[in-house]
Amino acid sequence: MSHEPLPVIIQGGMGAGVSGYRLANAVSRTGQLGVVSGTALDVILPRRLQMGDPGGHMRRALKHFPIPGVADRIIERYYIQGGKAPDAPFKPKPVPSPQPGRHLQELLVASNFAEVWLAREGHDNPVGINYLEKIQLPTLPSLYGALLAGVSYVLMGAGIPRTIPGILDSLVDGQPVQLKLDVKGADRDEEFFTHFDPDEFSEGRVPWLFRPKFLAIISTAVLASMLVKKATGRVDGFIVELPTAGGHNAPPRGPLQLDDGGEPIYGERDDPNLAAMRELERPFWLAGSYAHPHRLVEALNLGATGIQVGTAFAYSNESDLDAALKRRILAASAAGSSRVFTDPVASPTGFPFKVVQLDDTISNQQKYEERTRICDLSYLRHAYKTPEGKVGWRCPSEPVDDFVRKGGKLDETVGRKCVCNGLMSNIGLGQIQRDGELEKPLVTSGDDVATVARFLPPGAESYTAADVVRELMQDHEAGVGLEREASVV
Repeated sequence: MSHEPLPVIIQGGMGAGVSGYRLANAVSRTGQLGVVSGTALDVILPRRLQMGDPGGHMRRALKHFPIPGVADRIIERYYIQGGKAPDAPFKPKPVPSPQPGRHLQELLVASNFAEVWLAREGHDNPVGINYLEKIQLPTLPSLYGALLAGVSYVLMGAGIPRTIPGILDSLVDGQPVQLKLDVKGADRDEEFFTHFDPDEFSEGRVPWLFRPKFLAIISTAVLASMLVKKATGRVDGFIVELPTAGGHNAPPRGPLQLDDGGEPIYGERDDPNLAAMRELERPFWLAGSYAHPHRLVEALNLGATGIQVGTAFAYSNESDLDAALKRRILAASAAGSSRVFTDPVASPTGFPFKVVQLDDTISNQQKYEERTRICDLSYLRHAYKTPEGKVGWRCPSEPVDDFVRKGGKLDETVGRKCVCNGLMSNIGLGQIQRDGELEKPLVTSGDDVATVARFLPPGAESYTAADVVRELMQDHEAGVGLEREASVV
């Protein structure tokens, strides 16, 4: 692994399920790094099975799961031959928990295994998986599942993943691991953990595992430097993500200020300081509106190893974004009418979240207000210390009365959207709630969605992941504008 060339292009991990195994497989086949999203795979796998598992891909991957009995139990519980009725809801699965039961552990490990296994199928090139530090409860068994499938890179952002490198080291050695939970209201000397024991899970059948490279997704050299010095294991590189990237963005440093349109204002304090990044002597990739041939060359001239690209791949044929949504957004991009709003309050995480403005999604204020609040997936809940000294869970997007009853502040619920259910709907796996309401999408993209139609070949209505790679690499491969030696010195 250490002798493999580093990728010039990293395909961004886009959750939930947009960067699935098909996209990661296609990108990795080009020689660049394909990345699956590890977010909510324990929901996506059973829902794909309930849709009838078209093509048999989930069942094929599960047949290769190395721990006996796990795959059979999952298939027996969730697989519906021919798929569920269109008006039938998906079966529920256990919500994330600090002490997950055996079934939830099996879902987490097996779903991450299956996604990585399918991304690796048919080629020998590296594949990565992306997680959010903010989503802590599924992390340990999810990592183990990805390791079992031979993942080559683990990427993590939306927080400070200081302990993840050491956790990877321990999992590779088959050792028990723990992850400290962020619990609001906990005393300084009070710690709460979630645990995972690979030996116990695998019933003594722990296989030999390979330690993947770990890339932290950060916004400033200050955070990168801290991770180099204080992480529990080696951080192998960084993705430096700028505020124009899609999904969750790092909040501006200092007091939050909004422009006239209600979007966060970023200033000089938010400059990542690439000179300091170069001094760390770790590879780094630049992300956020870098999906242009000349910007790849620019990144290389700035000392970067390459770029991470998300939005351009999100609208390729191989992404799992709903086909109708792709067509609408590509048409809007071609017409110059697409718009992304950096919403400072939409996400329960508290991080700014980029939302594509589409009428029939919950980006539309009326559709948002018509939706019945429910927190049934629960990935973005906040942990808090209860008056009894235990850990409770609340989400600013859940029913307002429930959130306030748990000690949350009313103003924290204003404008909050259910990102979990919205992202499931983005990939055609939206839930039908008890009142018969089908969850509506919530599409996220970077600012580059405004020009993503440029990847369409002449006369075409769609494009492939390989088209994106070919377009982005053309100046680099031709040596156009490459002055790396001079710029780094």
